[in-house]
Amino acid sequence: MPDKKLKVCVLFGGQSPEHEISRKSVTSVINNLNKDKYKIYSIGITKKGEWFLYTGKTDNIEDGKWEKDFKHKKSAIISPDAKQKCIIVFDGDKVKKIKPDIVFPVLHGAYGEDGTIQGLLELAGIKYVGMGVLASANGMDKAYGKIVFANAGIPQADWVVIRSTDCRSEKIAEIEKKLDYPCFVKPCNTGSSVGVGKAHDRIELCEALDNAFKFDRKVLVEENIDGHEVECAVLGNEDPKAAEVGEIVPTVEFYDYDAKYNDDSTQLHIPADIDENVKKKIREYSVRAFRAIDGMGLSRVDFFVRYKDNSIVLNEINTMPGFTNISMYPKLWDKVGIGYSELLDRLIKLGLKRVK
Repeated sequence: MPDKKLKVCVLFGGQSPEHEISRKSVTSVINNLNKDKYKIYSIGITKKGEWFLYTGKTDNIEDGKWEKDFKHKKSAIISPDAKQKCIIVFDGDKVKKIKPDIVFPVLHGAYGEDGTIQGLLELAGIKYVGMGVLASANGMDKAYGKIVFANAGIPQADWVVIRSTDCRSEKIAEIEKKLDYPCFVKPCNTGSSVGVGKAHDRIELCEALDNAFKFDRKVLVEENIDGHEVECAVLGNEDPKAAEVGEIVPTVEFYDYDAKYNDDSTQLHIPADIDENVKKKIREYSVRAFRAIDGMGLSRVDFFVRYKDNSIVLNEINTMPGFTNISMYPKLWDKVGIGYSELLDRLIKLGLKRVK
């Protein structure tokens, strides 16, 4: 009797600095996918860019032990041949083909959230969960995202872009004149606050720039916004909907990588402790931002709400937000009655309905 389960290929790991976060996210995703509905194939990508079909214990993914589980991993690649529509698995001198109904790229950052994997899947003719090539690229690159969102009429923090080839002293002078201190320094193409720093003076700015340039050749410097840090979840294709608005209350100066994933003291308030009219406007801006980059599937849109006047400032959009057990995206949908497993079902259905 043929297996009627939908074949879902889940990608995890990747070559970005967010490799470890992907392993955390995918562990939650696999554990919450309905095994009665789906036949799951797990493809792990190492930091070196090696691809493997992994058939061992899911628990070994999060801590990285899967890479040493040689008994349960085999080299694999996605064929770009659109006629094949398959994943090729190498087992000694034998070759096996897996033809997934859909791929779920649970990848964060470069080579996963930036349109590269999405482009490969488009070439291969394989349906997938989440944003397309253009939306992924624009959502990932903070500098180009700024341009798109400005054109969409969404208020943002003031900013300066500095490239590794720019005259550093001239750019610092521009930053001090336009933004002043404190200011935030961000690599343009990382997420999870990787490489992000807060500068209170010129010395700290130089140090933060040096660190940010380790991750990208292009860096975004933004004005500091004194306000609530809030996030909104969006789900859909042509008719996206926004969920509840949540607030992050970190106990550190800013919500950095450790605060997001390693610090249990950070509080998530769902719903956010802000005015209802402000939350309504945030939901409107979230959908507008999603549409502005030609979004499909999902995103988490991050904002600030200034303490002084409740004005809203878009921070950034995340096209593959964290899916760990403590991540805001699934929690926001859970608040409005869509549990984790149902959310995954909806994302898969949206991916299957994708239209180029």
